[in-house]
Parts: sequence; structure tokens; C-alpha cells
Amino acid sequence: MLKRYLPILTWLPGYSRDDLTNDAIAAAVVTIMLIPQGMAYAMLAGLPPQAGLYGAILPLLIYAIFGTSRPLAVGPVAVVALMTAASAGAVATAGSAEFHYAALWLALLSGALMLLMGVFRLGFVANFLSHPVISGFITAAGILIAASQLRHILGAPIGGKTLPQVIPSIFTNLDSINLVTVILSAALLVFLFWSRKGAAPLLQRYGFKPDMAKLLAKTALLVAVVVSTLLTWILGLNGWGGVAIVGDIPRGLPEFGLPPMDLGVIQILLVPAIMIAIVGYVESISIAQTLAAKKRQSVNPDNELIALGLANLGAGISNAMPVTGGLSRTIVNYDAGVSTPAAGAMTALSIGAAIMVLTPLMYYLPSATLAAIIIVAVLTLLDFRALPRTWAYSRADGAAMAATMLVTLTMGVEQGLLAGVGLSLGLFLFRTSRPHMAVVGQVAGTEHFRNVARHKVVTDPAVFAIRVDESLYFPNARALEDRIVQTLSDHPDLRHVVLQCTAVNYIDASALESLEAINTRLKDGGVTFHLSEVKGPVMDQLSRGHFLADLTGEVFLTQFDAMAKLSPELTRACRSEDRCDTLLRAS
Repeated sequence: MLKRYLPILTWLPGYSRDDLTNDAIAAAVVTIMLIPQGMAYAMLAGLPPQAGLYGAILPLLIYAIFGTSRPLAVGPVAVVALMTAASAGAVATAGSAEFHYAALWLALLSGALMLLMGVFRLGFVANFLSHPVISGFITAAGILIAASQLRHILGAPIGGKTLPQVIPSIFTNLDSINLVTVILSAALLVFLFWSRKGAAPLLQRYGFKPDMAKLLAKTALLVAVVVSTLLTWILGLNGWGGVAIVGDIPRGLPEFGLPPMDLGVIQILLVPAIMIAIVGYVESISIAQTLAAKKRQSVNPDNELIALGLANLGAGISNAMPVTGGLSRTIVNYDAGVSTPAAGAMTALSIGAAIMVLTPLMYYLPSATLAAIIIVAVLTLLDFRALPRTWAYSRADGAAMAATMLVTLTMGVEQGLLAGVGLSLGLFLFRTSRPHMAVVGQVAGTEHFRNVARHKVVTDPAVFAIRVDESLYFPNARALEDRIVQTLSDHPDLRHVVLQCTAVNYIDASALESLEAINTRLKDGGVTFHLSEVKGPVMDQLSRGHFLADLTGEVFLTQFDAMAKLSPELTRACRSEDRCDTLLRAS
């Protein structure tokens, strides 16, 4: 029980010198990435740069104690930052103290929600978001993130939270574009995009081993920060060139405490906090489980909820922004050979040391540099080929993905995610309300029963055998009832109806009433109602009521047993393929 709630006890007792070396190397690489990314994502969220750096201290220390994923790198991420900006912007103006307080409450509320979900083992709630909907939302959010950084890239007061707001703002402010900022931004973007694929091969040509070259290539973010800061300081780009800079960043560790409480603000932020909690959890658990599978390790979803919830509570009381597991940093952590979550604690300590020492050196850091880092980072979020691929496979899923993207781009991230949740649930109800039902017959020479529309099978006109390929519950119960009643009216010679329950995992109260109604109608028509291949848990359910006692027919172990009892001559004859073929030709 103690290890369940304190996963650190599973790896700390066996911690070795090799683990320490691996974790220290991984922490060093992630720290180099996290310092510029943390400031960049804070800017994306509309918060001061230190809010992103603070998000990489206490939350990482907490996750190292309670997290179950060894490579997961917790901290600020782009999508959550964008959702934070949109949600906090609904209650206050970006840059104000009230806006910062709203962001802190988002961290606290989302953390509390994740913590409660983890304690009560409600991680399955995230499954209500289908993969096409999540993919569409993240792609659209990535586009909005890139669009939101155009004001920093162009040095013009471009505003708006959706594409219909951003695009007109670009044309309105064309005469305000700062040429020096554009040149600097273009150089940074070219360098950062090139470094993703070109830096490692170049380093290998200079004698570095492939693994080392790959790790050193990740320092491109730090190189961009250092070089652009030096150029701005030496050339005075912030003066005559009008290049916007970060300015003063408070030196020292964060102050701890709760933000001012405003029940009205908390009520407004509750739904956005739920959305942030779900998106943060889905993004984190997906990458954690993927990497854990590669090393045959395990990740406990409910423990991850607890760890991420506590990490966000830590962010909320330490003046930081909401956090979750970051895709790019986690992959870097994994590639660097991380052994345990201790690497996250080492990263936190390194970030704390950097805040104490390096923040005065970041005064001349251009905002364009942080914007370029954000744009390059969100490139991995964009998957434009997913929509045609999904549409080709399933038009319903493709339509849900397209609708989620459209709502997100035109109305905002919160509305887009709510639309995605609604579409996911709507698709589920639509599909299960129209279950696939197959009339089945015996395959020649076997004891197997298959769909009459797909296989050459033998059936008895006096026996109607139907298989429903879905659990029975309130949206689809009437569909089965209507199908059987229609068959009863179309076949006056019918004497038996057999419901094959191979795919039925659950029968709710509404479906039970429908089965009772079917049994009564068939009885009134002189037809016997039978069940076959009923699973144990379903039989346990049915045994709690009077349905089995009132059933006019029997419950058979297999469909073959049912047909052997109801149509013995035909069924036994079809066990021989030759005799069955004769029957097929005769029919």
C-alpha cells in the first residue's frame, strides 16, 4: 500500500552509481531545453517568464516522489499554456495580477481534480476523448499557438485568440511590422528548423559519436538564446531596432502561498480546469505508456493522476503555471538514457540554481527568440495527414476530427475541446444505438454459425437465429426489439427465436425490459424465445431478476447446442460437409 502511493520506494532502495550517472546526464540535457522552453511557454500563457521556470522546480520534485514513469519530463507544455491563456483571459487582462492569479487557480483546480480522479481511480474518464478528436484538437491548437506568436515574430501588435481574429489583425497591422525583428526571427527560425535534422550529422562529421551528436544537437535552443541575447545587447537591437526583450526577471526562488480567493473567478475557471486536467493527463499518459512499453516497464494510470495532480498543486502554490508531461523533453530524457525519476529532481535543482544565478543575464533576451522556440516546438503537434487518413478509414471519425479542428480554430480551444468531448460521446451513442445484427446459419461441415449474408450456410425456416454484436443498453435495446418483432410478422411459420449473445458483455435495465417485452410478444405469437452463448457476468445479472424464470425457452451453452435441440436433423446432417452441400443445393 505504501509503495502504491509512494512509487519512489520502488526504485530508490536499489539506486546505483550507474543510475546516478545516467540521470545526471539526462537532467543536464533536459535543463538546457527546459530553461528557454519554460520561459517561452510562460509567454505563450500570457505570464511572466519566471512562471515557466517556477513550473520546473517544485512540480518536478513532487513528481519524482509520486510518479511511476521513469522518463516522463514534467513541466510547462505548449497546449496547456495556450489553454491557460484562453481560460485566464476570460476573467482578466493578460499581464495583470488578476490574470496571474487566475492561472494559479487553474493549476490548483486542475491539480485537485486530477488528484481526486487518481484517488477514486477515475482515469478511464479520459477515454471519453477519442483519438481522432484528440488529434484534431492538438493539430488545431498547434496552429493557434503558432498564430499567437506572430506578433512577436513580426514585432507588430497582432492580436486575437482564433484565426478569424488573428488573420484580419495581420492585415490591419502590416504597416507596424518591425523589419529588424523580422530578420532576427527569420534567422532564428531557419537555425532552429535546421538544427532538428542538420545539427547531429554536422557534429558527427566533426568526430562526435552518433549518440553524443544527437544529444548535443538538443542544445540548439540554448545556442539560439545565448547568441540572440548577445547580439541584442552588443548591437543595441532593443534600442534603435525596436526589438522587444524580456527585461527584468526576478532573481531567486518562488514565494509560496495561495492566490487570493474569489469564488466568482473559481466558478468561471472550473470547466476550463477540467479541460486542462483531461488534456494534460491524456498527453502525459500516452507518451509515458509508449516509452514504458519499450523498456518493459509499467505505468500506473491512477498513480499518474495522483502525481500530476500533486505537481499542479505544487505549481499553484509556487507562482507557477499549470504543468504536465512534455512530449519533446520526455523523448530527449529517454534518448539520454534516463534511469529513474530522480533525473526530474536533478533538473529541478538545476533550474533553481539557474534562477538564482542566470536571470540577470537574460535581460536582453528577445521575445522573438522565445516565439521562435514555441513555433518550432509545436511543429511536432501538427499532423495534417491525419485528417484524410482518418476520413478514408471512417467518415464518422473523420467528420468528428474535422469538426473539432474547425471549432477550435474559429471559436477557441475550450470550445473546441468541449465540442470534441461531445462528438466523442455522440459517436459512441450513434454507433452503439445501431448495433450490427446478423442472422446466422450453420457453416457446412462444422459446428460454427456465421452471418448468412457473408457465408454459405444452412438455416431452418422455423428457427430464427440472430446475433447482436454489441452490449445491450438503453440506446439500442429498442432496435433489437423492433428487428425481432418485424421478423415475427414476416415469417408466420416461425417457431423459435434464438438470440446469440457472443458479443453481449452487459445488459442494462432498459435492455432487460426489452428482452421481457420480446419474450411476451413471442409467447403471444406461439414462438419460443431462447438464448445462447451467454457470458457468466451477464448470466449473473439476469439471475437477479425474474426474466430467466419467465423465459419461454432455454439458455444454451453454444449456438450449436441450441440448433441441435431445435432442429436436430438439419443440424446433425450439416456436420457432414457432403450432406450439407446436398441440403444447400436442394434449398
